[in-house]
Amino acid sequence: MILTCPSCETQYFADDSTIGESGRTVKCATCGHSWFVRPEGIAGDEHAAAPAAHEIYRERVREQRRRKSRFAAMVSWIVTAALFFTLGLAAIIFRNDVVKFWPESATAYKRIGFSVNRFGLEFENIERSRTFNDTIPVVTVTGKAVNVARSTVDTPAVRVSLMDERGEEVALKFGSITPAALDAGETGTFRIVLEQAPMESFEIELSFVDKADVPLAPESEPAAETDTIGPDMADPDTESPAE
Repeated sequence: MILTCPSCETQYFADDSTIGESGRTVKCATCGHSWFVRPEGIAGDEHAAAPAAHEIYRERVREQRRRKSRFAAMVSWIVTAALFFTLGLAAIIFRNDVVKFWPESATAYKRIGFSVNRFGLEFENIERSRTFNDTIPVVTVTGKAVNVARSTVDTPAVRVSLMDERGEEVALKFGSITPAALDAGETGTFRIVLEQAPMESFEIELSFVDKADVPLAPESEPAAETDTIGPDMADPDTESPAE
């Protein structure tokens, strides 16, 4: 005889002699449900079948709850993933603004292959000329700075480096951009003069830097006082020239 649990539908093989002629109550080893089995293997009367129907209904309710829980978890994961995707996309699109307020993030952007421009400016029409002031070599660098951002920016300082043929820096000078603020799309100009520029300088490198990072120019030391000898300071023991 094959017995099937009305609650979990687990099947068991049972000898007819164990059921007896009048039937008996059996218990499922899997879910613990008890029901009455007649000799022919049919479940007992309606009163005995009632608990089985109730258990089936409860199991259906539990399954519905599990499905709702899985659906809620899936929706939560989708919303979380969409939120992180949106934040990541915004961080890429507005990376220049992010770097402007968090300069340390520029390194992270560069590592993943994105260029950043935290100042919102680009160089244009860079020109370099070498002249002499008497015998002193002078290098003059001029150019433009274009606001490529979507808003007004305060112009930073410009750093000019002169490099030799080995790529080593041999001269350095900082300059400012005029005007001090540029609206979107506007262009500013700069002119930086490097005096006593080494003759071995071949290349120039330009970059924008915060004005706060520009080193202060050393204050000029006051000229040393010198004694001037006038007529009234002549040595009294020295004879005056003959008239």
